[in-house]
Amino acid sequence: MASILIIDDEVAIAAAFAMFFRHEGQHVVYEAHTGGDGVDAYWRLRPDLVLLDVRLPDMTGFDVLAKIHDDDPVVIMITAYGDVSMAVDALHKGAENFLTKPVDLSHLSAAVDRALEKSLLRRMNRYLSEKREAAPPVVFGTSVAMVDLAEQVALLAHSDRTTGLVIGERGSGKGRVAELIHRQSPRATKPFVEVNCAALTAESLDIELFGEEGSGGKPAKLGLFEIADGGTLFLDEIGELSPQLQPKLLRALEGKGFRRHGGTVEIVPNTRVIAATSRDLGEEVAAGRFREDLFYRLSVMPIRLVPLRERSREDVLELLRQAMEELAAMLPGSPTLLSDEVLEALLRYGWPGNIRELRNTLERAMLMARGMGRIEARHLAREITTASGADVAHHTPRTLADVEKAHIDRTLKAHHFNRTHAARELGIARATLIKKIREYELAEHPRGRG
Repeated sequence: MASILIIDDEVAIAAAFAMFFRHEGQHVVYEAHTGGDGVDAYWRLRPDLVLLDVRLPDMTGFDVLAKIHDDDPVVIMITAYGDVSMAVDALHKGAENFLTKPVDLSHLSAAVDRALEKSLLRRMNRYLSEKREAAPPVVFGTSVAMVDLAEQVALLAHSDRTTGLVIGERGSGKGRVAELIHRQSPRATKPFVEVNCAALTAESLDIELFGEEGSGGKPAKLGLFEIADGGTLFLDEIGELSPQLQPKLLRALEGKGFRRHGGTVEIVPNTRVIAATSRDLGEEVAAGRFREDLFYRLSVMPIRLVPLRERSREDVLELLRQAMEELAAMLPGSPTLLSDEVLEALLRYGWPGNIRELRNTLERAMLMARGMGRIEARHLAREITTASGADVAHHTPRTLADVEKAHIDRTLKAHHFNRTHAARELGIARATLIKKIREYELAEHPRGRG
């Protein structure tokens, strides 16, 4: 819920604005009626937005703006005596907008919506900077879904003999999750070895996984199962595993061991397997392309990764922070600050390539902005800066009367049209409520009046 501080010496106007923004329950509103009280309230409350009158009894709105300027506040200045030069001066000194009284409430609401969006971006940018300085441990994000994911990873990590299966779209971070499971497990000091099952032919993968017996005086080639002994073997894109290799892998997972290619000795390593797939293995089983018993052996405790486009803005922000922290060590001289416009574009974009695309985009932008103070929109690909985003809220202009009518109507319905109870909740007399019902032509309860 956004917070708004109204600094205006005209108490009636401040109260009207406060009532308007409190009505829908979307904002917490505070009032101050002098410049000094307003400055004190700002530093105490740190609101998301300030509505600031230019003429105050003890100082000007510009004086107030100067006293809070260092905190980079989002401010809309309002005056009954404005002209073009004053508006230009206000914008030059850091105000987000400049409005003249009497203010149309629908116009004010639209301006506040835009300003609060900018305030949110500034808070997020501040978060990025503070988190980089604090260097926190790796996390997935702050949403309920990502906290649940972190708990699943920790649980699987400590069940260090349980086979893991990570499911998600390409680029969604399956390999990083597998590595995190390994690092949090008792096997963390042993090898973490990975192989992409889609990158090799069936015979090559057989030798890569299980090794090859030596011949003609040549030593045996160790397979990845043996190399990862005591640690973790990550099998990426397990859905691409050839049918002839599936029974051999199943036997190894069941602890029965395997034989090297061309060998006769049974080998039983202490290797934990984590597999990953971007395919629906259930569908692959139904189509006869994947063994059902292997599927069930792999999916004892599956972990599903949602694509980046379905994650919250806060979770994407956390991924941005982590990626920039890692890239900064690789790209000395590149900026780690983002302009508000860049941050907005990155949060709005749909990321069809998921985390991999996000990371590549950041790396390119940091390289292009090397030697500069921050990353600007020109350092991003055009498709990212021009993406509209499906979740952009559209403002619907409304008058104060519209808001009041809707609120009274909802309150009446909540109390089954009992006027006495509804008036008590609204904080008005029953006679006043009856007058409002007639004024707004609100529907009566079909069974009569309460």
